[in-house]
Amino acid sequence: MSGEGGRRPDADAPVYLPKLVAWEVTRSCNLSCVHCRASAEKGPYPGELDLDQCRALIDDIASFSNPVLILTGGDPLMREDIWEIAEHAIASGLRTVMSPNGTLVTPEVAQRMKAIGIPRISISIDFPTAELHDRFRGVQGAFEGAVRGVKTAIAAGVQVQINSTITRLNVGYLDDLLDLADELGAVAFHPFLLVPTGRGKELGPEELPPEDYERTLNWVYDRQKTSKIFFKPTDAPHYHRIMRQRAKEDGTDLSELKMHPHSHAAMSGKVGKAGHPGDLDSHSRGCLAGTGFCFVSHVGQVQPCGYFDVAAGNVKEQPFSEIWRTSPLFEDLRDVDKLGGKCGICEYRRVCGGCRARAYEVSGDYLAEEPYCVYEPVRRGC
Repeated sequence: MSGEGGRRPDADAPVYLPKLVAWEVTRSCNLSCVHCRASAEKGPYPGELDLDQCRALIDDIASFSNPVLILTGGDPLMREDIWEIAEHAIASGLRTVMSPNGTLVTPEVAQRMKAIGIPRISISIDFPTAELHDRFRGVQGAFEGAVRGVKTAIAAGVQVQINSTITRLNVGYLDDLLDLADELGAVAFHPFLLVPTGRGKELGPEELPPEDYERTLNWVYDRQKTSKIFFKPTDAPHYHRIMRQRAKEDGTDLSELKMHPHSHAAMSGKVGKAGHPGDLDSHSRGCLAGTGFCFVSHVGQVQPCGYFDVAAGNVKEQPFSEIWRTSPLFEDLRDVDKLGGKCGICEYRRVCGGCRARAYEVSGDYLAEEPYCVYEPVRRGC
């Protein structure tokens, strides 16, 4: 049950509010990345929300919650009215950030971001060299453009988080990518473990097997202790299990790790305060799909996340707030007792939850067990 809108069975039931909303304001993009969730091209794409619909969505979100709003795409800078959208969101009190690919971040664009109050953007760099990154991103000059975008944003006073999609092709470059993020002056680094959707399905043979996922997540744990910047793996909820296992083994206080407990939490620009993104207690579950996070597509479809291609509703037909509160899909995701397979009996199920998007892509059942986790539960979680 959602715990809202008169549907909660008792006063002690949890109330779920979105902490992070990723909004694909346009699917248009000037790159053609081989792993793209949206299979994005330059467009135009029919059916995208117009400016009035965008403003109505923002007003509705702000009417009942105060999430970090991530303007993404495609590339959000491909949308001509992006500044009107961003300014309206900021004026509504939402902490608004942006996720461009970097190639369109000119000095004028960066200064506009700073002027209207966008505190942070994320830019993806998947390889530490131009040749390899450009091949992966499908456009020559993509690496140079991304690096230039990072430097330009930082020079204008806008913080930058660097993301990297990790596959067999670049897992050996993780140390180099982390070092590059540090050298460029990024405040955070997030390795995204590929979820094979969109064009990413074509990368199936290059996807990390479960054993390599485990090794990669243990590498993250070790490097967090020495890293100069914040970083955490994304699309790998079972890292919350590994983190707790390793911390127990070596006596580490989890709060000492240089991490943000959710993929986009660092985008808020806030850390450490209870109830704010970045606080360990407020984001202690690995998969937040439908519980603290959701995705809105370019045509208004509300999904648990961008990789989870199942609709909870559409804001053209139903208010976002109503979808969030009453969607049967979201209610399913909020009830860990419905998880199947080994996720359903795992003692870490409440802090991990498994990747529901991967479960759906592999089995067709979004409540099935996480297919890329090697852990075998020893007892049922409470």
